[in-house]
Amino acid sequence: MDLSFEQFCINYCNEKLQQLFIQLTLKAEQEEYEAEGIGWEPVQFFNNKIICDLVEEKHRGIISVLDEECVRPGDATDLTFLEKLEEKMGNHPHFVTHKLADKKTRKSLERGDFRLLHYAGEVTYCVVGFIDKNNDLLYKNIKDMMRLSKNPIIQQCFPATKAESRRRPETVATQFKNSLLRLTEILTAKEAWYVRCLKSNDNKQQGKFDEVLVRHQVKYLGLMEHLRVRRAGFAYRRKYEVFLKRYKPLCPATWPHWRGVPSEGVEKLVQHLGYQPDEYKMGRTKIFIRYARTLFATEDAFEICKHELATKLQAKYKGYKVKGEFRKQKEAATKIETCWRGVQARKERDRRAWAVKVIKKFIKGYLTRREAKTTDNSEYLAFVRQSYLNRLKANLPKTVLDKTTWLTPPPVMTETSEILRKLHTRMMVRKYVRGITPQKKAQMQQKVVTSAIFKGKKDSYPSSIAVPFVDTRINEQDINMRVLQTIRHERIKYSVPVVKYDRNGFKPRQRQLILTQAAAHLVEEAKIKQRVDYVSLKGASVSNLGDSVMILHVAFNDPKQKGDLVLQCDHLFEALTKLAMIANKQNNITVVQGSIKFEIQAGKQNAVDFSTGQEPMIYKGPNGHLMVVAPRIKSR
Repeated sequence: MDLSFEQFCINYCNEKLQQLFIQLTLKAEQEEYEAEGIGWEPVQFFNNKIICDLVEEKHRGIISVLDEECVRPGDATDLTFLEKLEEKMGNHPHFVTHKLADKKTRKSLERGDFRLLHYAGEVTYCVVGFIDKNNDLLYKNIKDMMRLSKNPIIQQCFPATKAESRRRPETVATQFKNSLLRLTEILTAKEAWYVRCLKSNDNKQQGKFDEVLVRHQVKYLGLMEHLRVRRAGFAYRRKYEVFLKRYKPLCPATWPHWRGVPSEGVEKLVQHLGYQPDEYKMGRTKIFIRYARTLFATEDAFEICKHELATKLQAKYKGYKVKGEFRKQKEAATKIETCWRGVQARKERDRRAWAVKVIKKFIKGYLTRREAKTTDNSEYLAFVRQSYLNRLKANLPKTVLDKTTWLTPPPVMTETSEILRKLHTRMMVRKYVRGITPQKKAQMQQKVVTSAIFKGKKDSYPSSIAVPFVDTRINEQDINMRVLQTIRHERIKYSVPVVKYDRNGFKPRQRQLILTQAAAHLVEEAKIKQRVDYVSLKGASVSNLGDSVMILHVAFNDPKQKGDLVLQCDHLFEALTKLAMIANKQNNITVVQGSIKFEIQAGKQNAVDFSTGQEPMIYKGPNGHLMVVAPRIKSR
């Protein structure tokens, strides 16, 4: 936002006060160093004198140029004032306008703006109204009229003065500059003392701290410059008496009392703390510490020392106080122990007498444990029952299939044990059934069908029991789009990759076997090579060995129907189970030993011969049959 003539005067005032603030701070630092006999070291800081000169310098400053434009003959405007500034201050590093700026800066400046780089940042001013506001003067006749007012306050604002000259009155900017110079002279003659007030938030709310607002105030009030000046020299200074009184516990030579001169005591203290010569200076009445970290380390050591001193004082006091109490308690404890030992001895005697009776009764009950329940063995039998139930509780079977974990009961608990075993088995079965999910139930149903078909018949069946079935082995996105469009009216139930062996020559071909609701499809990429309706499927045959070859037998109901399918599938049990359940052919899958015949076409047959060997192989034999060598499976 572009600022006006009034804000220009306010910012000029802030610059002057900031300059005075830094000068007085440096002066106060120098005076303290000189009074204590400490050598002054020059401090580098931002000197805003160049900005003050830019505004107030005679014949060259902004105020001088503005006054010249206000009094020169001719048509003086705000834009001619801006042109005059560009002419006289074009090379000044803290002054820039739209005409003088580079291409990037020019985008943020209007043609009637100029920008000053103040100590706290850049500020843009609009020259519109500068001429008129600077010429807003009070002439002699107006002052005389105001002096005749009956209001005492107005009379005091316009006191009677000597005959005024006929010269033109000073402009507003010049009056402001002169007033500011007089204020500076007054402040310079006084002793500097500052109270910086920071506003925590704009809403005057209690407990709310606006960090951005406070950071802005700290920056523009020049507090950072003050801190840089203070920290450039010795950041911490304190009178010897105060420093020694606080930190004397840190040195054995000064604790608990130092009888000599305070400065000598401080010297002893800092030497014990290990201060380096460049870290501190000894003045006439004060010690000066250069680095804040040195003071922080001293303060940390003091915090630790306080706790140690407090602990020692507490220990001495507590020892003194407790010693007398301990004597009294020791005498009382001796009397109590004497009485207590007597009571315990009598109790031990009674307890041993009771134990003897119980042991006698237990032995008698053990001897008569197989007899009918009587007074002599009733308690023993109750103990046997309770002991067996406790042991049984800790050793119950964890699964339904665990038939050996049940503990052998004693004769008195035989009938009860059998009832409990049946109840526990029913509970585990009920818990297992309730925990079965629909997906697991479907898996088990499929596994039951697989067991009914292959259990005890095919060698590789036991190794497939632990392998779960999946819904499909081929996702729909992996099936060709043309194939999906062809069978879109049928619902795909299962898909699996297979190797199809030609009926003539037995050449292997990579295919996809897709099972739908109505038929089995043998697919090669985008083409359905063979479709077998379930009504035309007579069944399937596999060997009893550990191979993965299956033959699908097809009825020749249709003249276009091809012969039987010889397939090799890595997921044989899963694929045949899915086919049997979808086509309802559970009773049409046979496990054959030796060779399986299949029809190439109507009336023409061939065979697949199965055998075992070291390495699994599939090849065409000399007899023209397909030879399948299955790996030997070790019997468990």
